[in-house]
Amino acid sequence: MHRSSAASFDAAAAHRIRTALGLGPEEVAHGMRTAFGLGHVTPELVTAWERGEVPPGREELTGLAGMLWCSPADLAGRPRTLREHRLARGLTPEEVASAIGLDVLAYLRMEQENVWRGGDRPTQSLRALFRLDQADLVGICGRHAKLSLLLRETFTERGTGPARAVARTASLDRRVVDVALRRLRAGHTAAPDPEAFAARAVDHFWEAVRASA
Repeated sequence: MHRSSAASFDAAAAHRIRTALGLGPEEVAHGMRTAFGLGHVTPELVTAWERGEVPPGREELTGLAGMLWCSPADLAGRPRTLREHRLARGLTPEEVASAIGLDVLAYLRMEQENVWRGGDRPTQSLRALFRLDQADLVGICGRHAKLSLLLRETFTERGTGPARAVARTASLDRRVVDVALRRLRAGHTAAPDPEAFAARAVDHFWEAVRASA
């Protein structure tokens, strides 16, 4: 099995394109095994990709795009890590460090650990250089997993505790968070597959934040 993962993957796009074509996970998996020689691909693995549980490797991404009659670029998600953001801009570590006023070794340590710990001025410089929005910044600061856990809790708890924690973790105004969480809960309730929706709670949350702006 090829385990080198693609830099980023848009799980929602994969699900949307597959269902628009009227294909089931079984048909996609079968085609990837027979037409692309990826004998390990199962319907369960295709579903796991679409739920964002695991990204496809590079060969898997190529095969999946072939089965969905699209380009691999159509299945590429937005960058999530410091390194992915840097590569998306075509910059070297030295160029980034120079632009934001940090020692290159200090920057590389944060990139390798994938946790941004820069101060206010380097952070603002990095945001401008990489064109980061608030969702990107939360991700590179290593808070994606915590935010995902908190958002899952909001599907079962309606008190102020989870909402307050979400606002603090996402560094957002509480009023913006309250509106976004109402949209998120409504989407979860209406989703044909609530578990798949919950698996991508962070993405749905930021979509709700942007819609509330």
